[in-house]
Amino acid sequence: MKIVIFAGGAGTRLWPLSRENSPKQFDKFFNGQSTIQLAYERVVPVFGAQDIYVQTTAQYAEEIQSQLPELPVENIFLEPARRDVGPAVGYTINKFDKMGYSEPIAIIWADHLMDRVDEFREALQTGEKLINADPQRFIFIAEKPRFANNNLGWMKLGDKKGEIDGQDYYGFEGWKYKPEKALCDEMYACGQYFWNPGYFITSVAFLKECYQKLAPEIYTKITSGNYEGAPKISFDNAIIEKVDLSSAVILKTDMGWSDPGTLYALKEALAENIEDNVAKGNVIDFETKDSLIYNLEDEKIVAAVGLEGMVVVNTKDALVVVPKDKVVRVSDLVKEMKKRGLEKYL
Repeated sequence: MKIVIFAGGAGTRLWPLSRENSPKQFDKFFNGQSTIQLAYERVVPVFGAQDIYVQTTAQYAEEIQSQLPELPVENIFLEPARRDVGPAVGYTINKFDKMGYSEPIAIIWADHLMDRVDEFREALQTGEKLINADPQRFIFIAEKPRFANNNLGWMKLGDKKGEIDGQDYYGFEGWKYKPEKALCDEMYACGQYFWNPGYFITSVAFLKECYQKLAPEIYTKITSGNYEGAPKISFDNAIIEKVDLSSAVILKTDMGWSDPGTLYALKEALAENIEDNVAKGNVIDFETKDSLIYNLEDEKIVAAVGLEGMVVVNTKDALVVVPKDKVVRVSDLVKEMKKRGLEKYL
């Protein structure tokens, strides 16, 4: 099976820690390692470097080679432009199709964390077996939810469909992306919904057929060499929402997965307890809890008094202060900065 690690995101929700020339997947926040290094290390012992690929844009190619020196250079797929995940996955499929490969493929991401890597590896291996048994389907990996997180996508599990090597798999009854808080609480309480980490296994041949039938505009643009002209659209909107529910099954996992995709989510990933602060640099926090306080200026002290559920990030050229329930708006702030001609800070 081929494993493709997607690593082309700009990480705007983590600004100003993450910048366009150095997005979050390359920052070594986690015991001196970046999330792309961690993603690679999770799969290379099982699948080997020759069957692992990284897809990104040209501006990050040198950084990937530096951080993953064992990865063959030819295994780095460079998208001609930044579109969205819908065209990006189609680009991957077209690359493998041209290589004459139509067998199992796993799509994973470069910016996640997990505590129980063995469970993730087992799910990938089980998914490969399920695709070998029936290539005309998707295998979605679902994560046991730890709380009602309404900043994630959720999958609804159906009835048990069977088992392979002692691992059960279930029907797929759809999903909900970033549900309203009240609905999210209900989904969490009912026990039928799991988090959607975005990992899936399928076959190149089946996914190619999906693009031809469900997203012909994307498929035509990519195969004609006009990737830049492909519409910006998510993979969910382009493909998954149009797929017959019977053409997918779900594997349940409890990997201890997290996506440090916002500044507060980064705090959640690093803190042992919810009320703990996470601080870095020359920082003093007094009567403060449940906050992230990062100071990247050695000559300046950042002092926080009486904060709760706040994010404070100070860099040499930017300072952001935002409550935890508003951190998702940081990407909107970045868009506004671009409109105002402030790209030098991005």
